[in-house]
Amino acid sequence: MKIEMIKSAGDLVLKKNAVSDDTILKKVAGIIEDVKLNGDSALYRYTELFDNVKLTGSIRVSETEISEALKTTSSEFKSILNKIIINIETYQKNTAPKSWVIENDGALLGELVNPIENAGLYIPGGTAPLISTILMSAIPAKIAGVKNIYLCSPPDKTGKINKYMLAAASMCGVSGIFKIGGSQAVAAFAYGTESVPKVDKIIGPGNIFVTAAKKLVYGDVNIDMIAGPSEILIFCDDSANPDLVIADLLSQAEHDVMASSYLVTTSKKIAERVSSEIYNSASKLPRYKFIEKSLRNNSRIFLTDNQETAIDVINKIAPEHLELCISNPESVINKIRNAGAIFLGNYTPEPVGDYFAGPSHILPTSGTSRFYSPVSADTFIKKTSLISYSKEKFLKSADDIIKFAEIEELCAHADSVKKRLTV
Repeated sequence: MKIEMIKSAGDLVLKKNAVSDDTILKKVAGIIEDVKLNGDSALYRYTELFDNVKLTGSIRVSETEISEALKTTSSEFKSILNKIIINIETYQKNTAPKSWVIENDGALLGELVNPIENAGLYIPGGTAPLISTILMSAIPAKIAGVKNIYLCSPPDKTGKINKYMLAAASMCGVSGIFKIGGSQAVAAFAYGTESVPKVDKIIGPGNIFVTAAKKLVYGDVNIDMIAGPSEILIFCDDSANPDLVIADLLSQAEHDVMASSYLVTTSKKIAERVSSEIYNSASKLPRYKFIEKSLRNNSRIFLTDNQETAIDVINKIAPEHLELCISNPESVINKIRNAGAIFLGNYTPEPVGDYFAGPSHILPTSGTSRFYSPVSADTFIKKTSLISYSKEKFLKSADDIIKFAEIEELCAHADSVKKRLTV
């Protein structure tokens, strides 16, 4: 990783999100149309084409497969899972909004808060079995009160889904699990097939083809966000332990070759040490082939003169994960406007949030924390406005409503009010 001296956040040139690539969007649009027209037969065909798996049985995971997964996973795993479930439930119960009503001078106003009925969770399975992503999406949906929680994930070479993923999904109350991945899975959730139910909202991360599919089906179905590859930004000063900084940068780089690891620091000493030692540390890890490409192609070290410039850089990058490894991290929280999740201090590395703490690890990426929020119970609810006027309140407001409607030249609106003045 090379060191770049940054005098101003304006000096940064960031990569364009690849999901805007017209070639990818056209290819994915064709897959979506095929699934809409041909349903399950298209899903079988694309699973063989893209995942090199010829499914011979049902697309839906059977109850027998789920029961077998629960039996053969260790009690230790299930014990850890229960601890995590409790942590997530505790956190998510605080994120769910509630219906409310106020009365004011003859007007009753409020919001009815209801969960969506059907949620579709997309869980990647290509380079690692992301069991944790099941927890981070299914539990918020359950806390919100979603009636039907469905899950899609690509099968392995034997046509099965990882038993730990099946056990986790069952323990989280998932209603149905399907052995499909990629943009074809998104299309199945968006429009329904013979086996896969149509959902109201699709949640979960995925590769560029999954993300492109979510972008294209949005409007026919809701989605959580348009997300890109995973990323971390570590902000440190001289007080940081460079070995821990290196370890945390590598923890994100191992996700896949498109992941990004950024270091922003006011310490030249730490910048130089990280730059000189990170590849050696990476070479000792099992997923080095992913890490090496991630570090060379997508990861950068930014050296700044002062904390203010560093914070400007952070807000411009708007990272998915932000670690504050500085002497007084609490002092800068109110200056951070754009970040998916913030981790404070040397004993809160990103994996604490990925696996255990409680907030969902499905976070906005590629600078979208400027306008997206993390997945939470709130993601799975919808709101309905509630309005009730008494006759007295209506009569008091009628003239103002009529005049406003006439200014907009919407006479039928005005007449709707006028007629009530004579009855």
